[in-house]
Amino acid sequence: MNITTPSPASLSQKSLSRRALLGGLPVAALFALSACSSNSTTQTATASPTAAATGTESATASATASSTASGNVASLAQAFQATLGTDLQSQIVQEYSLANAKLWSNLPQALLSGGMGGGPGGGGGTGPRVGLNLADLDSTQLAAFNALLAAATGSTKGLGYDEIQQHLNADDYLAANGGGDDYGRSGYYIAFLGTPADTGTWEFQFGGHHLAVANTYVNGALAGATPSFRGIEPNGTFDFNGTANQPMAAKEAAFAALLAGLTTDQLATAKLSKTYSDLVLGPGQDWAFPTAHEGVRISTLTAEQKKLALTAIAGYVNDIADDDAATILKRYESELDDTFIAYSGTQALTEQNDYIRIDGPSVWIEFSMQRGIVLPGNHPHSVWRDRTTDYGGSKA
Repeated sequence: MNITTPSPASLSQKSLSRRALLGGLPVAALFALSACSSNSTTQTATASPTAAATGTESATASATASSTASGNVASLAQAFQATLGTDLQSQIVQEYSLANAKLWSNLPQALLSGGMGGGPGGGGGTGPRVGLNLADLDSTQLAAFNALLAAATGSTKGLGYDEIQQHLNADDYLAANGGGDDYGRSGYYIAFLGTPADTGTWEFQFGGHHLAVANTYVNGALAGATPSFRGIEPNGTFDFNGTANQPMAAKEAAFAALLAGLTTDQLATAKLSKTYSDLVLGPGQDWAFPTAHEGVRISTLTAEQKKLALTAIAGYVNDIADDDAATILKRYESELDDTFIAYSGTQALTEQNDYIRIDGPSVWIEFSMQRGIVLPGNHPHSVWRDRTTDYGGSKA
């Protein structure tokens, strides 16, 4: 699977905004998939001194998370909150309500406004994100936040915490290569919906352009990790702080391998009759699951093909804490025979309107290739939902 991107001007020719520099975090390591990157066009970005200085904090947060069970998410949230002054604490703690939980989008914060509607995948939501701006954190606060983020999002290389750090680098890259102040990590927000604790219900919410993390906890246990949105522009390999980034490489490779592993007859069964130009269950499309499953039923596949399907699912489930991911993946595996694969467009999943979905009794994952907005070329939108545990399983 070849993922290439254009070659815009180097970051050395443009400057990042002050707020973007405050939050700069390099990636410690990149998930390498030679099948995805062997023919990629590499873009080059010059690191700022401020961004380079925070590398130790990023590595420390990742190391902390590797030995931290997901049950400590609440205590890490409390520890992060304790680093904040009164004003910032008042911003981060928001009411636990469905209205606030639904304030996620694929759009940059600057393009969100009250009353903005949303067709399928179109940005949706009911207004701007709530919470604390990532760029308002100092180095101590940023280290505490990253420890929390790493514990909540898992340690799988190329997914979870690692993918999010590459994702933030990508948005800084967009800001410096044509996107301007509407893009960059200064447009990402952190919110606690309710009070972080091992009793009661609260949600850890973090998101911005092309990213939504929404983990709901009930009495110390993860009750739901969806809706979870991932997209990326630029979609090919780019350099930031001297490190190669390709945030969604693992997800894209798994989907491409899944389709490549199907026979001609299976592909014909999986092919959707409609063209899908974006996600069915994107922002603002809550609980709009189709009543009928379409595509090829996984029970009809070989054992090897089933493994490919489970790998594609794991590419999203492993975006959360390791123990929680294992529990959810076990549930999805038990439902695998009643799960369906469907696609439209080309099997390469690189062209505009290429689309694939995995639809089961619980799991719903979509991937849609979009035209570029800031840069030429195509880029993906994707969403992971769960028919039973979206927003922690509550519609109220």
